[in-house]
Amino acid sequence: MRIRKRIAAWTAAAAVLLTGLCSVMPVSAEQRTFTVGFDAEFPPYGYQDESGEYVGFDLSLAQEVCDRRGWTLNKVPIDWNSKDMELKTGAIDCIWNGFTMNGRENDYTWSVPYVDNSQVVIVKTGAEISALSDLSGKIVAVQADSSALAAFTGEDAEPENIALADSFKDLQQVGDYNSAFLNLESGAVDAVCMDIGVANYEIAARGGKFTMLDEHVSSEQYGIGFLKGNTQLRDEVQETLFSMLDDGTFAQIASDWGLADSVCLTAPEASADVAARTSFTVGFDAEFPPYGYQNESGEYVGFDLSLAEEVCKRRGWELIKQPIDWNSKDMELKTGAIDCIWNGFTINGRENDYTWSTPYVDNSQVVVVKNDSDISALADLAGKTVAVQADSSALAAFTGEDAEPENIALKDSFKDLQQVGDYNSAFLNLESGAVDAVCMDIGVANYETAARGGSFRILDERVSSEAYGVGFLKGNTDLRDAVQETLLEMLDDGTFAQIAADWDLSDSVCLSRSDAVREDTVQEAIPFGEKLAGICKQLLKGVGASLAIFFLTLLFALPLGLLIAMGRMSRFKPLSWLVKLYISIVRGTPLMLQLLVVFFGPYYLFGVQTSTGYRFYAVIIGFTLNYAAYFAEIYRSGIQAVPVGQYEACEILGYSKSQTFFKIVFPQMVKNILPSITNEVITLVKDTSLAFAISYTEMFTLAKQVAAAEATILPLFIAGVFYYIFNAVVAFVMERIEKKMNYFR
Repeated sequence: MRIRKRIAAWTAAAAVLLTGLCSVMPVSAEQRTFTVGFDAEFPPYGYQDESGEYVGFDLSLAQEVCDRRGWTLNKVPIDWNSKDMELKTGAIDCIWNGFTMNGRENDYTWSVPYVDNSQVVIVKTGAEISALSDLSGKIVAVQADSSALAAFTGEDAEPENIALADSFKDLQQVGDYNSAFLNLESGAVDAVCMDIGVANYEIAARGGKFTMLDEHVSSEQYGIGFLKGNTQLRDEVQETLFSMLDDGTFAQIASDWGLADSVCLTAPEASADVAARTSFTVGFDAEFPPYGYQNESGEYVGFDLSLAEEVCKRRGWELIKQPIDWNSKDMELKTGAIDCIWNGFTINGRENDYTWSTPYVDNSQVVVVKNDSDISALADLAGKTVAVQADSSALAAFTGEDAEPENIALKDSFKDLQQVGDYNSAFLNLESGAVDAVCMDIGVANYETAARGGSFRILDERVSSEAYGVGFLKGNTDLRDAVQETLLEMLDDGTFAQIAADWDLSDSVCLSRSDAVREDTVQEAIPFGEKLAGICKQLLKGVGASLAIFFLTLLFALPLGLLIAMGRMSRFKPLSWLVKLYISIVRGTPLMLQLLVVFFGPYYLFGVQTSTGYRFYAVIIGFTLNYAAYFAEIYRSGIQAVPVGQYEACEILGYSKSQTFFKIVFPQMVKNILPSITNEVITLVKDTSLAFAISYTEMFTLAKQVAAAEATILPLFIAGVFYYIFNAVVAFVMERIEKKMNYFR
């Protein structure tokens, strides 16, 4: 027997070793299995159809790539919250499932974008919600770790979306969109925010019960996410996608899935070599003088465009001036629609988001007021309404992650901080008295105050300082270096200074040969101790929920189980059969399913709409009914273990039935069943994690979310330590009780 065990152990060890070796050994194209990780509840990108097959737009693309490459496609449905761990452990080769790039640019090695997507809001048809503003005071559901959640709570969330989320009664996270629609249909939530492609599919599939609001929450792009640094596999897949684009297969697959209007895959330039380049497309905000704007003759001009014109002249390129929506600048750059963002573009706070030139303008944020205003210093802005451009340096100076404490305090003193689309709107607001001041770049402020006839003035105090650079796509160092080299040539021969003088910016420029270009760097890792403390702090928010489920379940299930045991042993057969059926159903079906029935049953069975608060009650009811059935059988076994002679002795002594049970049978029963009860109590500690089935966030659900956000398995280990310690305490307490009950030993 020992030899067999050793052989089995050696075999298992060898299997593990071979698996590890296979995972790191190169695999030839003929042998490759391409494993795609996807959320199996995310139609039309990936889902399980009626025949049980995994299908979807992304899976169809992946299948075509594999067919052309001679690979075998392995479709692996994954828990979306664990996608990063799946990728890092090598369980999957990529995440290909309507995977949003925005906000995750530095977390993966990405393909080029292939779908333009937006976040939209779905409501029940006939609901009194027709605009985003109507969501105030309402309950909105989003999928956990989704683009919709990021649009409201992410680091890069737009201020208007953060304000919108703050107006909600509650923003709830669900595990998948099916749960979201169940919540919406039952009335547990008032609206669901999701990707427009999924929304169109779900609305059509659910028979017109739901309506999409016209306003979009945010826009985003989908790409294929590979493990950071795995450029070889990314390039192979991307090359095949481009060949599918060229011969029309990509468009046909998109049409087959009703996504022809959403796809955005574009072919790369014929050559990435800068020497072969013939054109240079500059993206700029056409309402940002003196850096870029449209003059009276309709021509796009400005300081930055003059610099770009000179660069192109010296390089032999054709300059293409491309005005862009400033809020969409990143999408323009990532899709290849523009080659760079050159428009008074602030480096500060964006250092790791782009490949930058060296700074060429020193700029400051200043405050502009009307000439007759009584505002003469920043302190006078208390109680005033101040305007800034959306996604601008001025906004970042007041609300950004790196905002100075004094600027945050200054902003808090305002009556209101309003965002406008452009500076023309800002000055219209200022002139009309709708706002009291405008915060903007000093170069723009100088131009605007001069151009508007002396009606405005700039305060002497400055809010912040910053540097302008030319922003290129992350990693495009070749093009950056070519432009940078030409700018320095212009600096040496005086052309750069002459252009600055022509635009009255001689006092602001700072281009210098002594400045070295920034190398693209990976963000510095957070120290382990600091990271551990941060994760523990986050998980503590869910510990209370887990403990509440545990203690309340025991409080109600232990006495209820005794009543059910009595019914099970009743001589009244109909009652006994009914209780037996109840126990059979509870023990024969998953607790997760029971929780879903308890939560959604009132609506689907009786048409009763449930409230938000009912979610917690449903968890406690579901757990109580489940554990009461198990406790009942344990009680029954303990009662039946008491020798019949005990009952006969009580009868001889003249005890009543209740006296017999509570004074003689019950103490012996408790003593007999304690080990079994201990096992159930320990199981309950771990089962509290199943509350996620109805979107109730307890500790383990929170741990999975944190693990996904931090891209580390550490939160799950910390959660495991909590469960272990808690169960150790439970086992210790129950062991002490057992010893107390062993009064005959």
